[in-house]
Amino acid sequence: MTSPDYADTAGRAVLETIRGYGVTTVFGIPGTHNLELYRPLADLGIRAVTNRHEQGAGYGADGWAQQTGLPGVVITTSGPGLQNAMSAIGTAFCESRPLLVLSPGVALGAEFQDVGTLHETKDATAMVGAIAEWSVRVGSAAEAVDAVHRAFELFRTGRPRPVHIEIPLDVLEAPAEVPAEARRPRPLPEAVAGDDAGVAEAARLLAAAERPAIIAGGGATDAGAELTALAERLGAPVLTTLNGKGTVDEHHPLSLGSNLRLAAARAVAERADVLLVVGSKLGEAELWAPRLEAAGSVVRVDISPAQLHKNLEAAVGIAGDAAAVLSALLAELAEARDAEVPARDAPDLAGARAAIAEEIRETAPETVALADRIAAGLPDDVIVAGDSSQIVYLALANVLRASQPHSLLYTPTYATLGYGLPAAIGARVAQTERPVVTVIGDGALMFCVNELLTAVEQRLDVTVVCVDNGGYAEIKQNELDRGMQPIGVDLVQPDWAALGEAFGARSRRVSDGDDIAAAVRAAIDEGGVQLVHIPQRKGTP
Repeated sequence: MTSPDYADTAGRAVLETIRGYGVTTVFGIPGTHNLELYRPLADLGIRAVTNRHEQGAGYGADGWAQQTGLPGVVITTSGPGLQNAMSAIGTAFCESRPLLVLSPGVALGAEFQDVGTLHETKDATAMVGAIAEWSVRVGSAAEAVDAVHRAFELFRTGRPRPVHIEIPLDVLEAPAEVPAEARRPRPLPEAVAGDDAGVAEAARLLAAAERPAIIAGGGATDAGAELTALAERLGAPVLTTLNGKGTVDEHHPLSLGSNLRLAAARAVAERADVLLVVGSKLGEAELWAPRLEAAGSVVRVDISPAQLHKNLEAAVGIAGDAAAVLSALLAELAEARDAEVPARDAPDLAGARAAIAEEIRETAPETVALADRIAAGLPDDVIVAGDSSQIVYLALANVLRASQPHSLLYTPTYATLGYGLPAAIGARVAQTERPVVTVIGDGALMFCVNELLTAVEQRLDVTVVCVDNGGYAEIKQNELDRGMQPIGVDLVQPDWAALGEAFGARSRRVSDGDDIAAAVRAAIDEGGVQLVHIPQRKGTP
């Protein structure tokens, strides 16, 4: 029951503002200092998902955000609770994901006193600000509400990255003096379609190209229809980063999938006489190469002007919203005479596909064979949350073909362990129409195995496919390659199936001779929280 004294605190004003922007779920853990952020949730119709660690809360919010198009919201307590979420904040920064973190802080006037108060932290705002897009400590309820509005403006009109708002305890718990109209969503400016001269020059280059190609990154995922239309207009093959996977349906005849990490795929882009890059910084972690070497002219489109020449100089750089800029490009091409914009037949990409497929198989044949068997059990509309595990980045990410973006939840740049399960939980909370599966190595699952209880408690349908190679197999190989005696990498394994049952999940042990696809399919069909344990040893998938 709400106390009359706390009917309208700063905590309520902040959550009411967030709710006005459409957010219906928050992730976090209630604590001594953050209770006034939890008090209004039920009244506002906001679902609270209690994770078993704040890192899982951050990754759960990320999975939720990717399915809703809204920022994920995390509530932590002060001190250790906020610090536990730092890996998720770092991930959101590197992967350009919208994340809003709310935390309490020491009372106004008590900063830097070092007197031993509960959860005392030297400078929480500076700590988070070192890895977030921005972090602010507010001085009033009105400032807190304004910070929420500024965060949503960033998420909608800029490069989406994590924001942290620290609310001093005395401010958080005091009655708010924020009028109702100040809590309502602010109108946002129209999407920027780029400068006319840049669009015209880009259209001219693309129209004259004989071998155009397109690369789409995570910044293009809201522009799938426009990107597909442009590719068809130009007859241009489309490659994506892993964050851009599915922006163009990977079953489309012009799609070469999310295979930029493969030399055979990069070669298509590097041979193009005009290369269009949309919403990607072309980072080394997405390329698995120091840089992309483009032989032709480069046109880049990005919401952030700072990205337009990063890692690859552009002949034409257009700052703006991907969908709006591509719409403007399409309109410019449509106005040109047919002689200037010849209709192109789809290029013969069979050779490129064959070279890509061969490179996938050669990279890790046993792991790819296992990924094929897992993928055969997955429905076409599945959402897969991957982890920084060999089964994912060496195989499944290439084997799976996605028809829409955010069907593979992954962190290719930050490459954190322990992401897959909580991200799957967040995705499943966001929607119930599509099956959700996490494919995760044993090492990564041990980073987040506690979140099995979160999935059970939330009564979710989530299937966990644990590929067990006995520890940190990649690092073991790295040690051997350096002439080292393996150390710290061959790990004791629990009885995974029994562990899953102890958490309240249904477990399945799959031996080498079993039908892995059938086991995965049965787990998904049965529903609830499922754990499928697949041992992988050298010489066998």
